[in-house]
Amino acid sequence: MGDLPTELSVGELSTRSGVAISALHFYERQGLITSRRTEGNQRRYRRDTLRRVALIRVAQRVGIPLAEIGTALEDLPSARPPTRQDWERMSTRWRDQLDARIRELQKLRDDFTDCVGCGCLSIDRCPMANPDDTLGRLGSGPRRLLEGVGETRRAAAEQVGKACCQ
Repeated sequence: MGDLPTELSVGELSTRSGVAISALHFYERQGLITSRRTEGNQRRYRRDTLRRVALIRVAQRVGIPLAEIGTALEDLPSARPPTRQDWERMSTRWRDQLDARIRELQKLRDDFTDCVGCGCLSIDRCPMANPDDTLGRLGSGPRRLLEGVGETRRAAAEQVGKACCQ
């Protein structure tokens, strides 16, 4: 790495990562990052801590709770800098969860201007998509966003069928 130091002070880590010193201390208390102490009791972080902090920042930004981030980071080695393979293994474990989160965000982005099955019946399409709030029989919340639209329609049709036959 040439002339770059292998360890960073908390100030250097803060400057390079764009994360406040207080947040770095918090991450350390939560076990997300680690440091060693110098003889003068100053924190020193391995340079690869920058990548861990980057992961924490991006994951938090997309709404992943710190507990889940911590669980993912536990899979990385602590005695040595993680390799590309270590990071790949960790990200592969997150792939399904992230893909599901992406689908949910896309559904929110694309479908919230239509009837979501929440029972408000205020959108002009609600009376057709959710007549008499039939989706309310399936449970609380925005049924068409919480479940697949096709699944919701099938379940609503079954509910209407049951109500008609009782």
